[in-house]
Order: sequence, then C-alpha cells, then structure tokens
Amino acid sequence: MIYSTIVKSKIRQTFDDVNNHRWDEAVNAVAPHVHHRVSGVHALGGERHSKEALRRWFERLGRVLPNLKIKVNNIWVKGLPWNTTVFVEWDGTGTLLNGDAYVNRGLHVFTLRWGKVHALEEFQDSQAAANGLAAQAAAGIKEAAAEQIAS
Repeated sequence: MIYSTIVKSKIRQTFDDVNNHRWDEAVNAVAPHVHHRVSGVHALGGERHSKEALRRWFERLGRVLPNLKIKVNNIWVKGLPWNTTVFVEWDGTGTLLNGDAYVNRGLHVFTLRWGKVHALEEFQDSQAAANGLAAQAAAGIKEAAAEQIAS
C-alpha cells in the first residue's frame, strides 16, 4: 500500500514535469535503455530505445504542442518494486496555433524496476494527434511534420 502511494506520487510529479516542460526532471527516473512507443504515423509516433532519444522526444512535444496540458484521471499500480506495472489514464488538452482546440485522451503503461522506467507505451487517439500536428505544421511549426525520433 505504501509502495503504491509512493509510485502514484512520483508518476503524478512526472506528468507535472511534462506539463511544465521540465524535461530533465521528466526523464530523471528513466533507465538508460528504455523502450518508449507511441502509435501513429506522425512526428510524435514511433519507438525509442534510449533515455536521450526519449528526452529529445519530450523536447519536441514541448515545441509542437507548447500549451498541451495533461490531466491525470486515474493511476493503477500493480506489482512489487522489482517488477511494477503502472497504468495512467489521462486527458490532454491545448489550443492549436489556428485557434482550434486540441483534445486527446489515452493510457500510458509504465514498466518499472526498482524505481526506474524501463518501458513506456502510450495508447492514445493517434488520429487526433496526427490531425493536431498537421494543423500545427500548416500554421508554421515545421517540426510538427518532421520524421519520427527513433533510436
């Protein structure tokens, strides 16, 4: 019970770090050889296998959706410190440069080992992400149409 409470607190803090573009803090608990996957064929999709590539992905997220705010709705923690799975249900909102609202919702699945993130898979509305990124690219953020960051 105490372990679950600590994990939930750390996960909430990480989402707060992302919302406030604190990238160093957001990747602080990430293992050097993390597996990060986001579905969709767009600038934020693809797979990364290193902490550095994940950091670059977070930096891109901040540039292409600069006012994105992710609200954590629920967190479920399963397992013990040496093998923990965390599910995070969230809603993401923001305003695109063309004035349209950006709305997405999804689920993150974290795999933790001794407090380090070894895997992170993001399940979201990939069409909403692709549409939002296309709108940002059309409004002048060219990186919103860039190739995926892969490693």
